Amino acid sequence: MMLELKRDDLFVTKSYINGQWLDGDEHFNVVNPSTGDVIAQVADLGKDGAEKAVAAAKAAFPAWAAKPAKERSAILRKWADLILKHKDDLGKIMTLEQGKPLAEAIGEVAYGAAFVEWFAEEGKRAYGDIIPRPADGTRILAMKQPVGVCAMITPWNFPSAMITRKMPPALAVGCTVVSKPAEATPLSALALAVLAEEAGFPKGVINIVPTDHSSDVGKVFCESKDVKKLSFTGSTKVGKILMKQCAGTVKKLSLELGGNAPFIVFDDADLDKAVDGLIAGKFRNCGQVCIAPNRVFVDAKIYDDFAGKLTAKVKALKAGDGFDSSSDLGPLINDDGFEKVKAHLEDAVSNGAKVLIGGEAHSKGGTFYQPTVLTDMTPEMKIYSEETFGPIAALFKFTDVDEVIKMANDTNYGLASYFYANDLARVWKVSEALEYGMVGVNTGRISNEVAPFGGVKESGFGREGSKYGIDDYLEIKAVHLGGMDE
Repeated sequence: MMLELKRDDLFVTKSYINGQWLDGDEHFNVVNPSTGDVIAQVADLGKDGAEKAVAAAKAAFPAWAAKPAKERSAILRKWADLILKHKDDLGKIMTLEQGKPLAEAIGEVAYGAAFVEWFAEEGKRAYGDIIPRPADGTRILAMKQPVGVCAMITPWNFPSAMITRKMPPALAVGCTVVSKPAEATPLSALALAVLAEEAGFPKGVINIVPTDHSSDVGKVFCESKDVKKLSFTGSTKVGKILMKQCAGTVKKLSLELGGNAPFIVFDDADLDKAVDGLIAGKFRNCGQVCIAPNRVFVDAKIYDDFAGKLTAKVKALKAGDGFDSSSDLGPLINDDGFEKVKAHLEDAVSNGAKVLIGGEAHSKGGTFYQPTVLTDMTPEMKIYSEETFGPIAALFKFTDVDEVIKMANDTNYGLASYFYANDLARVWKVSEALEYGMVGVNTGRISNEVAPFGGVKESGFGREGSKYGIDDYLEIKAVHLGGMDE
């Protein structure tokens, strides 16, 4: 389909390196997952482009780092304003390449702009310390300095928000960046670069290298001595590969990897609110969210009641093209994602799970899948141990608090977790016992710019958002002063 944009120049298919829009000999197709149509052919500069981007970022770093924090802040703030001004166009581009409903896409753009605004302010507050002196005639200072060139590899499920969560803290403190967006969704990142250039970022400070040769470009980022920090959001499998590749240069890392989020409903919970919270978390972006609830644990005393209420709400959800205003869910991103959801469903049913609603490919065809509710789940099923990344709400039964805490923690992952309860003692106990980087208590929404986002265990390390999100882009230098006696 042809996009009707207020600014056609936001639809870009070239790489952005050192302030220039570069075409190349190779290109790769970007496909609309709702229709299967090729919507763009994007320049692929591959390994050579990645190396040029790193060199440009290295050259731009000294001047950008030396710029007063207030001046960097003003540019970031202008970028945030431009993103919000053009959120409708950015949302349309995202829906076209990613498939999520347009209202959801526009909401993601605004969510991402909030991080740009937040770090525009936080960059002015990267304070150091004066440490109490250990002896006469001495002083000790702890100063914070930007790490240098930062490489960023972002996923397809949030093509705007992942860029705007990672770049701003680095830019705010004086780092320069090179970024590889997911090959399925590069257009959102390139559109953001158009606005970044308009906001006034000097050439080389921001570089975007879309490619279909992801492993080659990722290897350049990991092995380059000029790249001082890598931030990656994606699968645990790929995260481990990147971690090994970074070992040779011992660079700083932030990894936001896979999840297997538990969603616990206790018998004293408000069931209607719990159902709404589960739907908000589970079916957003067709379940293709790293923090989406994957295992739903419901107290046996309220299990049937909860399942009934959930099924009634899920029945009202409509899957469809993202540009149809009545659509609640878009398609799965590709055939691989579809096949994984299908395999998880078939495994559960073959091992005794019951389908209350859904459970099949959608009549719309392609990679559309029906929103699904499963009951009678057991730990032997794949959904218990593997992230589904699709629109299946799988309900497990439990009988006491200690049992469900053990089940919730029975995973190598530790990104997000949720539970609904009203007893204060229980809220404290469960919040402290869950082995996750984030816990949502009586809410299915846990991500915003003011709170730290990140996981533990094999879900990675490092934090995005909040005052803590800026730390990974700073080095702490201790300065010892002697001879300070008069």
